[in-house]
Amino acid sequence: MISVNNLSVQFTGVNLFDGVTFNISDRDRVGLVGKNGAGKSTLLKILCGQQEPETGTIIVASGQTIGYLPQEMIPDAVGTVLQETMTAFEQIDRLEKLQDRLSMEVAERTDYESTDYERLLMRLHDVTEQITMLGGSGRQEQAEKVLLGLGFRHGDFGRLVGEFSGGWQMRVELAKLLLKHPDYLLLDEPTNHLDIESIQWLENYLSTYSGAVVLVSHDRTFLDNITKRTIEITAGRIYDYKVSYSEYVVQMQERRASQMASLTNQQRQVAQIEAFIERFRYKATKSKQVQSRIKMLERMEEIKVDEVSTESIRFQFPPAPHSGKIVMEASHLGKAYGDNQVFDNVDYIVTYGSKLAFVGRNGEGKSTMAKIIVGELNDYTGCFRLGQGVQIGYYAQNQAAMLNGEKTVFETIDDAAVGDIRPKIRNILGSFLFDDDDIEKKVKVLSGGEKARLALAKLLLTPCNLLVLDEPTNHLDMDSKDVLKNALLQYKGTLIVVSHDRDFLQGLTDSLYEFRDGGVHEFKGDIFEFLEQRQLDHLKDLETTKKQHAAEPQAVSQNKLNYQQSKERERELRKLRSAVEKIELEISELESTIADKETKLSSGDASVTVDATFYTEYQALKDKLEERLSAWEDATIALEEFESR
Repeated sequence: MISVNNLSVQFTGVNLFDGVTFNISDRDRVGLVGKNGAGKSTLLKILCGQQEPETGTIIVASGQTIGYLPQEMIPDAVGTVLQETMTAFEQIDRLEKLQDRLSMEVAERTDYESTDYERLLMRLHDVTEQITMLGGSGRQEQAEKVLLGLGFRHGDFGRLVGEFSGGWQMRVELAKLLLKHPDYLLLDEPTNHLDIESIQWLENYLSTYSGAVVLVSHDRTFLDNITKRTIEITAGRIYDYKVSYSEYVVQMQERRASQMASLTNQQRQVAQIEAFIERFRYKATKSKQVQSRIKMLERMEEIKVDEVSTESIRFQFPPAPHSGKIVMEASHLGKAYGDNQVFDNVDYIVTYGSKLAFVGRNGEGKSTMAKIIVGELNDYTGCFRLGQGVQIGYYAQNQAAMLNGEKTVFETIDDAAVGDIRPKIRNILGSFLFDDDDIEKKVKVLSGGEKARLALAKLLLTPCNLLVLDEPTNHLDMDSKDVLKNALLQYKGTLIVVSHDRDFLQGLTDSLYEFRDGGVHEFKGDIFEFLEQRQLDHLKDLETTKKQHAAEPQAVSQNKLNYQQSKERERELRKLRSAVEKIELEISELESTIADKETKLSSGDASVTVDATFYTEYQALKDKLEERLSAWEDATIALEEFESR
């Protein structure tokens, strides 16, 4: 067990933690959640001993080990992928050398009845048990299995780690950590550098892990599939929920609603008591009751409501200019880097208004295709062309890193802004949570999340009708991801998004292009439908392989049928839930727009033009809201009826 007692930490004069106490048990699955800057990463560093708290103690049970994967690090590996991964077994190597030495000593001794000999045998037994517990046998097989699960291929094992990108080097570090089997795994945003297949493999691995797992992640689906406990960090305190992330959100909202109700009741009670005191303060016949109520007020403990930051980015994409019906098309398109043919003979046509997701393993060509689309790569084979009137907005995977670190936040936007948008720069930056002090900061001192927000702000400077977003959710917290997703749902142009975030993609796109084995395969449907289909295809492949090796064809088992029926039900459930969520986002947007108009209507501001057009738009919005509310009721009823079957 890890025991945290009365932990306090300050950062720039603000309490990150103030008297925090909790325990982590041996088999816990914990998700750490909170706003960016709440202290999640700091807490992990304190738990693993990399940072000291100002007050409080961290007690780890004797003999237990902690493994920590930071959000970012600079690997210094010099060997091959497999060689570097095998260094995870250094402890076993040392134990095996000790085992050999002890075995040799046992063989040479003849004092079989002595206490020293018995003690030597016990030591040898303990060392042998330790080697077994750490997985001493089949080490290379274990290492290869983990590397394959994290997306490496057999051909990568002999390549130098330094040949790979930083993201792939982080996968090697993760593989080493998993193979060490620490009693407590502390993982800070482990999915940042993984594709969907690797994330699913890691989910399965962590779900059956023998030790405790503590996660920081902005991936809802990943958290829900692993964690059974959620610790929320807010305003220097923690709240401990014995549930997964989605259940935590519901309980957290209920807790805050209960706090508000209790506070309202207390304020009403205080007002009544104070009114009584004021009314009868000078009446001798009531002096006893007055004094009683004064003491009641003094004893009353003030109910506190958690301070919740209501700040979140606010934006919507500029209206998309019109373009031709055909936005882009490819014919026999291919791209190679030297001898590595990434994809070849790719054909597709994308029409205006399409919402597409590029998915697949890292290295299969998703970002390469995005670069061809936006014109960054021209040395391809085959044909690719954009349609008439296409104007591109592009968010690169390393967009935040491409910002000039020596420029200020304001200069970054000011240099890119032209025309009528220039007077609105401060408003745009304010919408992305950059206040008057922040806009004078140099880009190089910003956090990863702040750089991501700044890069997104640049997208608003020029209207476009084709948005190409390559991993836009990296470094964004959950609230910011929700705002971005909502803005994309309202966007009327064509959207292409490269992402491994399943929750973000759900309900956002209508088709997926899977990059696999040098080709691009279109799938009509949602991300979860696609993943289920891939699972079924995998099962079919296994079944076909079995049949090829069997003398007689075998019937599909009842368990397989039950599995498929269960998956069909889950797929339909996700469809219905996605429909409800999409309508709820539309309702939220409409209510916000209507509220803005009502504020203008009641402000009396002479600069606001309230004419027939204003009222027509206002009424149209209210009519649309009524229609969406009705659609929400129908969708909710359909979901409830299906869930009750």
